[in-house]
Amino acid sequence: MKLPQARPRSRRVLDHSLLVLGATGLAAGLGAMTLAPGISAASSHREAPLIAGDPRADNTDVYAFTSPDKADTVTMVANWIPMEEPNGGPNFYAFGDDLRYNIKVDNDGDGVSDVTYTWRFRNSYRDAANQFLYNTGQVTSLNDPDLNFRQFYDLVVTTDGKSRTVLEGVPAAPSRTGKASMPNYTTLRNQATLGLPGGGKTYAGQAEDPFFADLRVFDLLYGGDLSERGQDTLAGYNVNTIAIQVPKKQLALNGNNSRNPVIGVWSTTEREGVTISDSRNAQHRKDWKQVSRLGNPLVNEVVVPLKYKDAFNTLNPDQDRTVGPVVDKVYDPILPKLIQKVYNIPAPATPRNDLAEIYLTGICKVCGPIKADLNAHRLNKDANLKKIVPAEELRLNTAVPPTAQPKRLGVLAGDLAGFPNGRRLADDVIDISLQAVEGAAQTGVLVPALAAGDKVDTNEVPFGTSFPYVALPHTKNVNQGPNGPERKAEQSSMKNTASASPAIKTSDAAAIGGIGALLLGAGGFRLRRRSKTS
Repeated sequence: MKLPQARPRSRRVLDHSLLVLGATGLAAGLGAMTLAPGISAASSHREAPLIAGDPRADNTDVYAFTSPDKADTVTMVANWIPMEEPNGGPNFYAFGDDLRYNIKVDNDGDGVSDVTYTWRFRNSYRDAANQFLYNTGQVTSLNDPDLNFRQFYDLVVTTDGKSRTVLEGVPAAPSRTGKASMPNYTTLRNQATLGLPGGGKTYAGQAEDPFFADLRVFDLLYGGDLSERGQDTLAGYNVNTIAIQVPKKQLALNGNNSRNPVIGVWSTTEREGVTISDSRNAQHRKDWKQVSRLGNPLVNEVVVPLKYKDAFNTLNPDQDRTVGPVVDKVYDPILPKLIQKVYNIPAPATPRNDLAEIYLTGICKVCGPIKADLNAHRLNKDANLKKIVPAEELRLNTAVPPTAQPKRLGVLAGDLAGFPNGRRLADDVIDISLQAVEGAAQTGVLVPALAAGDKVDTNEVPFGTSFPYVALPHTKNVNQGPNGPERKAEQSSMKNTASASPAIKTSDAAAIGGIGALLLGAGGFRLRRRSKTS
């Protein structure tokens, strides 16, 4: 398949001075503007400072890919509420009824959403006065009288500033309270998978968490011992999922996905009633306010310095290039230096123009050092080049067909339908990131010392073959108790801590401790130098 060619540009899109132009003014504005207590802003699995206090607003992952069984459509999946323990009763896990959940699409590269899908939920109890149970008997359908707690939602589609309600008062799938209560959750999911006017489908409800990784990376990067890997930390946990599948033409610039195949995708959460106080003009109002944002996996935790994480989550992508401290960390990332310090793997030279290309513009021959036309908005023939701006989005070239036998390393392994050209459920973004951050994306050669990655190569359960593709939620408790095999192994290892792992200097601890969060994302974007390899 021949991909479209990027048109030449008259000036450098990613000139560093242009990116940071205006950053001082934006920083001053962010400093003057304050959010009332209780606001949380974070993406991914609880990594940002405030998100632990507001899990319903915490967007854990975003996926966008050409549907493998319906190639004329795009499927977008966004997950919320990290680390849902299956036996989390009696209230279990509900979408926030004071939140708006959005999936946004930019089809012309200006960093502003051209198509926005918004889900708004409301709660309903059959008997709140005399019951404490989520369900009072076995639930066999979404309208079962034994389903005490239910959620309904409206779906609004906004295109070029004009909104219309396409679904109103329709049911979401409930939390899976257990096999005794919900013996056939497939039936409930099917009932909650609804058709859309003009084609497409949507689903809202619980699912197994599709993200897989060994997150003991946060324990001083496996204690400096790469042999201590292989445990999927997310195994057994669930999330709340919103998924939508729509015809490609509904997302494309001018409705023409043949001429304009590239889109940028991200999700946001907005909270109702956020008090915004602006000290510059003493205005006080209550309004919808964006408190979470997520495009590429774990960007906020990886690139954005701690001081700016909460502010970053309130920004629209078209503002990204104005935040100097963030732009600086794209060109001179922290992660490679930390890996060099711990494992003596040399960090690639800076400035990292390849990272700037992957994070902010998409990949094209005239965009930067990665010489392939893959997923930059400049590939859209009807795009106005003067309006395209660097912006952090999960970019997808919808002209790339699904791969018959997907490769978990995506573009790095020559599979152009995988991450970072969109993101499929089975893309191993951790291993991709490990290799990319150490130069494999540029050299086309895997780094031998990191060849095994985190040793978690697949999800613990298979994904589905049809929409919404995510696996059914777990019912077995994650915690195996004090007599579980893993707990016994941990207790045994505590008796031999002196020889458990190589010594790490105390002076290195602070630096190494940050590697975990960085490892999960920064490399995930630079992994594509390999584009010309198959």
